[in-house]
Amino acid sequence: MFFLAAGINPLEHVLDKTIVSWHGMPLLTMHMVTLIVATVLLLLVMARAARAIATGPESDGVDRYLTRSRLGQFVEVVTLYLRDKAIEPVLGAQTNRYLPFLLTVFFFILMNNLLGLVPLLDLQTLFGGHGAHYIGGTATSNIAVTAVLAFVAFVVIQVHAIRGLGIGGWAHHLLGGAPAYLAPIMVPVELLGMFIKPGALAIRLFANMIAGHTLMAALAMFGLMALKGMESWIAAGGISLVSGAFAVGISFLELFVAFLQAFIFMFLTAVFIGQMSHHGHDHEDEHGHASHA
Repeated sequence: MFFLAAGINPLEHVLDKTIVSWHGMPLLTMHMVTLIVATVLLLLVMARAARAIATGPESDGVDRYLTRSRLGQFVEVVTLYLRDKAIEPVLGAQTNRYLPFLLTVFFFILMNNLLGLVPLLDLQTLFGGHGAHYIGGTATSNIAVTAVLAFVAFVVIQVHAIRGLGIGGWAHHLLGGAPAYLAPIMVPVELLGMFIKPGALAIRLFANMIAGHTLMAALAMFGLMALKGMESWIAAGGISLVSGAFAVGISFLELFVAFLQAFIFMFLTAVFIGQMSHHGHDHEDEHGHASHA
């Protein structure tokens, strides 16, 4: 019944909470602390996985090439799958350049999503009262957090486009391949699309994470609602068992969503980077065909 500890509002589990403020302006919030903790945990986990994946001493013989822990094996398998099945088919020769960034995005979002599944808020409320909220929640259910992640992706995409196409090629891309006389129509549309794509990344991640946690909290609160409405402990207990079973099922679904949303954010970022590369190749092919003609 941990979910009941935080009150009767399911949004208590997804909304950020101010820890330190100055003249009404929050300086430190719960999600900020959660982001810092997630970053530290990610660095520790990846450092340990890297040590397990690294080639061992020559004295180990052939075994020195084997990954030496289950954590290392998990990270290695996930990394190889993302590189070979998701990133390389989209980016091709540009894979190694953007692989560190894309993998960092994936594992950072995943760590925050998984940390949000730990009932830290409920434990703090249970043992410290309703004001004891210093860490917890899902930072990726905060639109400000996902917007910053999307902004970073936007910068990387545009820098890649300018580096690959040049200023002239990037400007020509705003025509979307249409004739120049359609520029008054195509340029505003392409400019809007340039911002809508990362905006969709931010909203998709935010909406999926906030919806799942709100649903889990609402299911877990049905017992308390029944107790207040019917004033019967027997009815409330029965409803709590049923709703609690559904909440556990939804929590497993949320575990899948945590991986899925991290993958989608990373994959679409790779697709948007790849689209700019492909446009560059298309322009080169068009110029090549024109010269042969």
